[in-house]
Amino acid sequence: MADGGELVKATERLLEGRHGRLGASALRAALVDLYEFWLGRGASAAGVDTAEPGVALVAVGGLGRRELVPFSDLDLLLVHNGNSGVGEIADALWYPLWDAKIGLDHSVRTPGEALKVASEDLRTAMGLLDARHLAGDAELTGRLVSAARDQWRRTARKQIPDMTASVRQRWARSGEIAQSAEPDLKHGRGGLRDFAVLEALAAAQLTARPGEELLEAKGLLLDVRTELRREIRRERDVLSAPEAELVAAELGFGDRFTLARKLSGAGRTIAYALDVALRSTVEPPKTRFGRRPSRTPLAENVVLHGNEVALARDAVPAKDPALLLRVAAASARTGKPIALGTLKALAESAPELRAPWPAEALNALVELLGAGEGLVDAVESLDRTGLWSRLFPEWGAVRDLPPRSPVHQWTVDRHLVRTCVEAAKLTTTVSRPDLLLIGALLHDIGKGRDADHSELGAKISAQVATRLGLAPADAAKVSAMVRHHLLLPHTATRRDISEPATVARVVKTLDSDLVLIELLHALTQADSLATGPGVWTDWKARLLAELVSGCEEVLHGKGFTAPEPMDAEQRELIAAAVASGNGEIRITSHGKVVTVLLAVPARAELLAPAAGVLALNSLEVHSAVLRGHDGGRAGVFTASPKFGSLPDPTLLREQFARAVAGTLPLTQRLAAKERDYGSPAAPTVAPKIVWFDDETTGPDTVVLELRAADRIGLLFRVAGALRRCNAEVRWAKASTLGGAVVDSFAVTPRSGRIEPGWRREVEQAVLAAAS
Repeated sequence: MADGGELVKATERLLEGRHGRLGASALRAALVDLYEFWLGRGASAAGVDTAEPGVALVAVGGLGRRELVPFSDLDLLLVHNGNSGVGEIADALWYPLWDAKIGLDHSVRTPGEALKVASEDLRTAMGLLDARHLAGDAELTGRLVSAARDQWRRTARKQIPDMTASVRQRWARSGEIAQSAEPDLKHGRGGLRDFAVLEALAAAQLTARPGEELLEAKGLLLDVRTELRREIRRERDVLSAPEAELVAAELGFGDRFTLARKLSGAGRTIAYALDVALRSTVEPPKTRFGRRPSRTPLAENVVLHGNEVALARDAVPAKDPALLLRVAAASARTGKPIALGTLKALAESAPELRAPWPAEALNALVELLGAGEGLVDAVESLDRTGLWSRLFPEWGAVRDLPPRSPVHQWTVDRHLVRTCVEAAKLTTTVSRPDLLLIGALLHDIGKGRDADHSELGAKISAQVATRLGLAPADAAKVSAMVRHHLLLPHTATRRDISEPATVARVVKTLDSDLVLIELLHALTQADSLATGPGVWTDWKARLLAELVSGCEEVLHGKGFTAPEPMDAEQRELIAAAVASGNGEIRITSHGKVVTVLLAVPARAELLAPAAGVLALNSLEVHSAVLRGHDGGRAGVFTASPKFGSLPDPTLLREQFARAVAGTLPLTQRLAAKERDYGSPAAPTVAPKIVWFDDETTGPDTVVLELRAADRIGLLFRVAGALRRCNAEVRWAKASTLGGAVVDSFAVTPRSGRIEPGWRREVEQAVLAAAS
């Protein structure tokens, strides 16, 4: 009987390097040779070589792949052809290993039994793909390996759903290697288990075999795992900071931060390859009659094709600079991946966005950043294909950059994206959600260089904001957000915020800009939540709220601006509407942006008909201003088609006239449109209402500001809710900022005075319309 204690001692000598320290790959090879020698000798002593009928000792797992790392369990299979003495042979093999406390995963089966288990158990089926003969009847092993591979090729496609579910469950448990401070090298997303899935798909001839980039990524993970276990002398796959320093030194990376960046890149390479591979092996769903999947419009030249976001058939990426961002925004919003062919087409022919970006590109970017959790995968797809760096060349400095502080859970680039995800939940707490999202994306962009990251980041973000096409004042505000993104949390947690001088210093530092203060308040919360567990606490939230409240008291305001007064053209159109008693409309267009000027007599409804007709024609309202004048009212709407071309102006005029007259069933037609074209949305941000008193002329008029996620016909529904509550809209100002809206309405009761009950009724009705 072989002595397991000898195997343990020999292994220890290899790990100690008594005859010279072996490199990681050489150590694995030496361990494979050592275990094969011991198992071969043990198999001979147990009678494997001479057994009749034949018996074979087969290695699977790391030993089967010749990738044995220190302190790995042995995965062994004893195969036989109905040999009645196989139990005694197995005991003679297993007991020395158990006595030496060597981890062992073992089984004893006939080829038929092994294949039956493999047909019922995905892990066993994949494990047999690594099977390798060690001792005994080589022909028996060969028949099993060949049959197992044939069976896998026949059945693998049917097991893709179970495989995908298992992979995603493992990711949920173990996190991901890329952009993680403490990666799980084996089970994490982008780890060695994922590479095994890639190899299994290739063995089934469903995908190509992993290429050089993937093999290099796997080699790095194996080397790190090998050195980690050699250093700590036990089984472990999660690389923490102290061990990372030792491993980095052994592998020649200098420090753990360099190693972490390399690991993150390797993990992303494997994770993205597996994501693409799993999607490519799923047959697209067919209709009831076996037709190809439908193509549902999501945005201009963007469709949902089956379960993937793809280009419309007539899309021409080379002539559409904003198409890339619309594709990404649609993917993030719906949670559906971008088709690989679409990514390739965009990478090959999408033009560079010239500064300043066109308004539609900026709008699509804000919609993308505000999409919620779907943003993470959308950005990853663009980054893996080189498209994200086209949009933001500055991203290279923070890509895969590991955090210096242990409280940070993510690499810097992932932290920036996660901050946007958290900021998207706070867009209704600020008056400029677009600036909040852009500031969230850029707040740490100055890291990775030998300079104060806030100051350097402020300079970089000012350049980026200008390139994006933001107005100079807005670009300055984004730059200020980045420069001062630590001001509020540091002041709230490190200073006495009850001291008036403390509050005055914050107000002075921020140039008495209340909008900037509210943006920084929301950014601080998003930044903290995206940093890691326990960073955002009730205590921190309370201190921050007290500090911001103190700043607001000093400034005595809430940052509200009313619309500009009417111009001569608007007054002229109102006069015509009053004279005719009908609605009047003028339409002008610049490219695909249309400006619609509408006027009605004072007794007629304006907001609901106008908003409904524009929504019915798939015109996305970017801004709207409504004012009353001399017996009538006028509205100026700036809009562009969500997809397709501009509608016929004659049709708009006809529909507007019918809507004002009450003969166009807008509610029913908009409901049908939303059913047909409303795509699955990102997690909805709860709408919020802010009241502004003393912001209008007269004691019986107040301003209601709605902050909500945009949707088809939202402005129409809100206008209807106000009408049903007997709230007269004196003027309105609507803004669509990416996927969010900030709409202000100066309202007054049609009868009576402003009472708390009326205000509650209006608020509940508007919130219901926006939900």
